[in-house]
Amino acid sequence: MITVVVTISLAFVGYTVAYLNGLRLSQRQERLARVNRQLSDFYGPLFALTEANSRIFHAFMARNAREDGRSPFAHELPPTEEELAEWRLWVTTVFLPNIQRMRDLVLKHADLLSEAEMPPILLQLSAHVSGYEITAARWERGDFDEHLSVVPFPSEELAAYAHRGFTDLMREQGRLLGRRRSH
Repeated sequence: MITVVVTISLAFVGYTVAYLNGLRLSQRQERLARVNRQLSDFYGPLFALTEANSRIFHAFMARNAREDGRSPFAHELPPTEEELAEWRLWVTTVFLPNIQRMRDLVLKHADLLSEAEMPPILLQLSAHVSGYEITAARWERGDFDEHLSVVPFPSEELAAYAHRGFTDLMREQGRLLGRRRSH
């Protein structure tokens, strides 16, 4: 009788351990799948776009800054017609398409955010894009009175957010895959 009870108890314990281990592995796989989606569908593309946008803006500034190194928009003297035409060209062909892609990532993949609520920086990005879309629409009509969005672009904060989200998820992905940190 004791042998039967011990056998049944060991079988039950074995089943429980196997079940809990399977559950833990399943949860880990689900977490890894989510992290992979966050990296491939949101934080990776957002990081790449913010980096590309920053680099192309610096290239624009290197070519178009005033002699003192400042932007024509951050200067005592207003921008010339030539400077404004060059700005419109860069905005419509490079900057606006880049920030629209950033905004579209936020709209399409908000379910992949690491946060429980929409971060204010992403709301500001979306508002900035909308502000530039109306400015660009005015340019198409020949109205060149405005040249900036009504909402400032959160360049540094957005770049920091994208970088932090990307690197944190890469670190977590490595941990879930059992990679050791190399120092």
